[in-house]
Amino acid sequence: MWIARFPVLIALVAAASLRAESLGEKTILDAIKTPDLTVVHLWAPWCSNCQAELKSGGWSKIVKENPNVKFYFVSVWNDGQEGRAMLKKFEIADQPNVTILADSGPRRGESKIKQFAGLPLAWIPTTWIYKGGDLRYALNYGEVRFPVLQQFLEDSQSEWSHKGEPSIEQALHD
Repeated sequence: MWIARFPVLIALVAAASLRAESLGEKTILDAIKTPDLTVVHLWAPWCSNCQAELKSGGWSKIVKENPNVKFYFVSVWNDGQEGRAMLKKFEIADQPNVTILADSGPRRGESKIKQFAGLPLAWIPTTWIYKGGDLRYALNYGEVRFPVLQQFLEDSQSEWSHKGEPSIEQALHD
C-alpha cells in the first residue's frame, strides 16, 4: 500500500518545488535578504481595494518620498499579468526604486496561491516591510493608511534597543 502512494508523494513534492522556484518569488526572496529596507506589496489591478490605494495617490507619494526604500509591486491572482499599465497611470511604474513583478498563478480556484515568500496570502492588498532579512511589519488585510506606512518605514530604519536600561527586576527593587 505504501508503494502505491509513493508516486503521489513524489508528485506533491515536485509541485511544491516548482512553486518555490517561480521567478517573482525568487526575486522577492533575494531582495528581502539585502540590508535595504524593502516593501513587498501584493496586489492586483482588478481589486477594488488595490485601486482605491492607487487612486488616493498614497503609493505614488510614499515611493517618491522614500527613494532609499526598495518597493516591489507583485501582482497576484491575476493570471500572470503584472499590471504595469495601471502602475504607470498612477506614476509608480517608472520610479527608480520600484520593481514590478507578477506571479504566474491563476486568479481563482484551488490552484490560486495561498502563500508567497513563505508567508500566508489570503487577501489583497497585502504589504510587508523587511529589513536585513527580517520581517518588520505585515499588513495582511486591506488598504494601507499611508501615514501609518510612513511611520512603519521610519521605525524599521531605527535600531531598537533597551541596552543600558534597568531590568524589570532592578526597577522593582529600587
